[in-house]
Amino acid sequence: MIRKYCFRVVLWMLPAGVLTLAGCMKNLDLSPESQLADNNFWQTTSDLSQACNYLYTFLNGLSSDDPSGLPTPLQDNYSDKTFGDRSVGFGDGSSVAPATSNEWTNYYKAIRAANNILEKSVTVTGDAAVINRYLGEARFFRGMAYFELVKRFGDVPYINHTLTASDSMLYAARTARQTVIDSIYADLDFAAANCPQPDAMPATQYGRITRSAALAYKSRVALFEGTWDKTRGIGTAQSNLQIAVDASNTVITEGKHALYTAQGAESYYYEFQYDGGANGNPVQNVPASQTNYTYTSNRENIIVRVYGQNQANNIASHSFGRSYLDQAHIAPTRVLMDMYLYKDGLPQGVSAYDSSADQTSSLTEFRNRDPRMEMSVYNNTMITPSIGGLIPYTAGINYRYRKYWIVSDWNANVSFVNFNVLRYAEVLLNYAEAKFELNGAISDADLDITINVLRNRATGNDVSKLPLLTNAFVSAHNLNMETEIRRERTIELAFEGQAYWDMLRWKTAETALPKTILGRKYFADENPSGTTPNLFNGYVVLEDASFRTFNPSRDYLWGLPTKELALSSNLTQNPNW
Repeated sequence: MIRKYCFRVVLWMLPAGVLTLAGCMKNLDLSPESQLADNNFWQTTSDLSQACNYLYTFLNGLSSDDPSGLPTPLQDNYSDKTFGDRSVGFGDGSSVAPATSNEWTNYYKAIRAANNILEKSVTVTGDAAVINRYLGEARFFRGMAYFELVKRFGDVPYINHTLTASDSMLYAARTARQTVIDSIYADLDFAAANCPQPDAMPATQYGRITRSAALAYKSRVALFEGTWDKTRGIGTAQSNLQIAVDASNTVITEGKHALYTAQGAESYYYEFQYDGGANGNPVQNVPASQTNYTYTSNRENIIVRVYGQNQANNIASHSFGRSYLDQAHIAPTRVLMDMYLYKDGLPQGVSAYDSSADQTSSLTEFRNRDPRMEMSVYNNTMITPSIGGLIPYTAGINYRYRKYWIVSDWNANVSFVNFNVLRYAEVLLNYAEAKFELNGAISDADLDITINVLRNRATGNDVSKLPLLTNAFVSAHNLNMETEIRRERTIELAFEGQAYWDMLRWKTAETALPKTILGRKYFADENPSGTTPNLFNGYVVLEDASFRTFNPSRDYLWGLPTKELALSSNLTQNPNW
């Protein structure tokens, strides 16, 4: 019986008072719907703050408790930039429309929670500015949740209030994509207008949503939609790109954020370690207290999933390094490694430093490269943990990421390092790409405040390690500015869960994803297992093209959960699912 089953599935959309659900509709007691502690709660701004705390559990992070059920970096496995031994389906076209979806369920849970806060806030008394601040947080998370749904499913039902069991919106049809996006912009604008600037936040509130968080996230949404529209000839491309330019430019010009540079030329590496590397130990990286973090001590961090300090001060924790990085659940591919420029600023096949044709060991490809390569990926000069203690890293047959790999956490198999959901580096990249896509060109002045800031941080302001990007350089070497802007984004944000989504909006997935996925160049003397893997031209084959496919008429959107379709005839499936 569909209607009986409906109440099970849509439970998360009902008011918080519905605590239990019987097997049949006739046994469903709806009487407590509006009574769950509401008479004792929703009175003070402290109540609002506590209610908003729940919304932060929907931020992406480094554990399987994330809304998707996987740590966020593993979303890169959907792309051709990383690969792991955990099948994800979307990157190889093998997925089918699921019966249920973690993302669909969890993000609508977040939306219901945000709507509940917005509605119940009318009984709260106190400073209007403080009330609006927390309403801004609620609207931020509602906007975030809708964007996570739109980028996966396209048109989705738009719900802006909590639902009762008799509400017709339980069976709502899908709302047009741009209409949902416009509502997201409105939510983020409200958050930007009412949430505090980051430098006004005390250390005890580190991790809460700020004005710049709302603006930075708006730039992410608008860039995604603007480029999605442009690559598909949709008329809203220009307006969305302009919004991306304006939002990112506001973050830049307001001056509340900057790249983390406290560790000099190694700052990029330490941005993903405890306290941005405040302990200064590049080998063991003994953890320092994360309570030292504020928005002013590390101004790069804009939206952060905070995990805590230690077991005694445990907001949450994860075991990302040992459980995922150490177990080959995600590793760089040949495609990503080949994207790193050489020290002359030129790519493989063009640079005079290109040694790919005559590699003599796994170390060869790290020489004369963009410094971010060895700050992101292990090589044989580095130390790695083991049961017996610290040992030299051995290449084997897979690359291994260094980002978020905390050596000192390995034995305990628990980590509290935070996850940067959105950092200032992305804002710079959003601005550069949006400016170029909007105008078909970008000035050297705009490159100097965006991409070249990133390159200077990576090299410690040493252009002999990587020259700055200019229009003259691109022209002199017959490069393509769009390609170089996209390259910079891919390299800077590698392993942060963005690569797949970038491929979708650029509409490059149909070309890239069906290809064979290769790993590192194989050297038998560096493989302790002694078992020779499947090879192609000397490179490890991670997945052959015969197992990969991407249907451009289907796979740019995900299939809606079939159980949701069974509940409502108003919901339609995406094409060809």
